[in-house]
Amino acid sequence: MIVFTNRNLKLYFRNKGAVFFSLLAVFIIIGLYAVFLGDVWLNDSMGIEKQQLLMNNWLIAGILAVASATTTMGAFGIMVEDKEKKIYKDFYASPIKRASVTGGYLMSAFIIGVLMSLVALVIGQIFIITQSGELLGMEASIKVFGLILLNTMTNTAMVGFMVSFFSSQNSFSTASTIMGTLIGLLTGIYLPIGNLPEAVQYIVKLFPASYGAALFRQVMMEKPMGIAFAGVPIEKLDSFKESMGIIYRFGEYTITPFGSVAILMGTALVFYLLSVWNMSRKIN
Repeated sequence: MIVFTNRNLKLYFRNKGAVFFSLLAVFIIIGLYAVFLGDVWLNDSMGIEKQQLLMNNWLIAGILAVASATTTMGAFGIMVEDKEKKIYKDFYASPIKRASVTGGYLMSAFIIGVLMSLVALVIGQIFIITQSGELLGMEASIKVFGLILLNTMTNTAMVGFMVSFFSSQNSFSTASTIMGTLIGLLTGIYLPIGNLPEAVQYIVKLFPASYGAALFRQVMMEKPMGIAFAGVPIEKLDSFKESMGIIYRFGEYTITPFGSVAILMGTALVFYLLSVWNMSRKIN
């Protein structure tokens, strides 16, 4: 499996265009925010201090939640290409086990997702610095790295299962565009959850990747929120958190950080098993 994973990694990073386009969403979202969306959100603010610092961290946290999904999707393009060109038949003519082939696709996608998410984090931190913000502290950085691993693991399993149904590059490219847009919407990147219709808000809360975004925001916005809401009533802070997708509520019940982690881990396990089953079944 290690050899097959290395093969996939080399193929991915050899294609400079694929690497660039995997990160293109990061640049587009930051560009849209800097030119258009930032002013809209700030003008619609709640009269709090240090608004720009707060929203910059909110933006980068959301980008990290999306990056692991879009980059792993690009990594699975290798699997689709192998199926389209019937290259997988060569693998089964060799001593490589089918489980190793499937595991190699998943492992390489996970590694690519982690690496590209770290690149997105660096880009995001550079953006925050240019906007007179501060770098993450050591403790927050360690937490963010752990969340990148967890979030990428979940998205790799989910995306892997969805991509396992495709066997042509044309259909995969179309689906990638649609899925990338939906992931951005459902994680609250383009519009805070509080600005969405109630029915859509409920769908967002059912989407597992949303909880990854919430965890990133809780860590990255902890210090900025402490500054922005100093002396502000707790009710106002809670309202802000719920409106911006930092916490999620079902009625009177608030999903705790532990609950969000459990949701992500459970989702990863379920979709990993489904991915292994479907990939092993489809590739024959």
